[in-house]
Amino acid sequence: MLPIGVVRAQAFAIPTDGPEADGTASWDSTTLVVVHAQAGDWEGIGYSYADLSVAALVNSKLASVIVGNDASDPPRALRLMQVVVRNLGRDGIAACAISAVDTASWDLKAKLLDVPLAHLLGQYRNAVPIYGSGGFTNYDDGRLAEQLARWVEHDGCRWVKMKVGMHPERDPERVSQAKAAIGPATLFVDANNAYGVKQAIEFARRFLDEQDVRWFEEPVSSDDLVGLRRVRDQVSAAIEIAAGEYGYEPTYFRRMLEAGAVDVLQADATRCGGVTGFMLAASLPEAFHVDISAHCALALHRHLGTAAPRFQHCEWFHDHVRIERMLFDGAPVPHDGAIMPDPERPGFGLVFKRQDAERFAVCTGS
Repeated sequence: MLPIGVVRAQAFAIPTDGPEADGTASWDSTTLVVVHAQAGDWEGIGYSYADLSVAALVNSKLASVIVGNDASDPPRALRLMQVVVRNLGRDGIAACAISAVDTASWDLKAKLLDVPLAHLLGQYRNAVPIYGSGGFTNYDDGRLAEQLARWVEHDGCRWVKMKVGMHPERDPERVSQAKAAIGPATLFVDANNAYGVKQAIEFARRFLDEQDVRWFEEPVSSDDLVGLRRVRDQVSAAIEIAAGEYGYEPTYFRRMLEAGAVDVLQADATRCGGVTGFMLAASLPEAFHVDISAHCALALHRHLGTAAPRFQHCEWFHDHVRIERMLFDGAPVPHDGAIMPDPERPGFGLVFKRQDAERFAVCTGS
């Protein structure tokens, strides 16, 4: 047994490269919480995109139950963390904090064994496809077209996704402009819960008929499973209905699948319990005969996607790609529309660029 000796977290607020908005929110910075877990001379790194309060929770309650545990047993550590936050509520901030510690724990274990995490989990495939994601609702037509076309032309993406829903009256024209910019590539849209059910059905049919849109993400609130099922039942099977990125635990995903609410389930390891939680979530679509897609956090999901059955693709999200390239040595680089774990680097294959990150620090780890 090699006990975990130190767990610490720090938050960094990184400004976006311009104002950004989707169908229901706007923002000008992204907060990254980085967790370090040490055992002997080894250190694991995990992270979540959340809020600085996540770092405080890691440095207090979670560290108090993780330090001293065997570094080879991340699932046992996950259970301890879920118990200690029981009276706080396991979703939201607590789930993001647990996710960051769990990913650090798995990174540490893989480094102790000197293998990439994907090899430790066992792989179905060597690489995972990506789709470009951005196309924010505040972009003008020129910025929208340039960003989407670049993912197709430079990164080899077969699919790209844009945001809709903030100004529904403009969405048909914006979708038309986007499709014209990407040529034969396939266009996805994401409403981020912005539409009502009847509105979503009308737009889904129009987007498919006029621009061959094949993916409609969160057309209505992802909490409205009946509404999602109504949209799915009323539109062509050619356009996939997707949701799940706000799932924090397996029961959420099971209910979504039991309701027949989605064609593709989404999950995010930085929210749903880290590596342990993502792999639990990824086992459910296999039982329901649907696919799973990973939400953002590319440096983590390139490993998990190779180890998940029925895995469809990773979301190559503009903000996270930029941040991970800026702050992690070893961040993924796409080739022909796919990313893969580095077989020469243990764990997630990442080295945190602490000096580069310090100017963004908003909370000092204990």
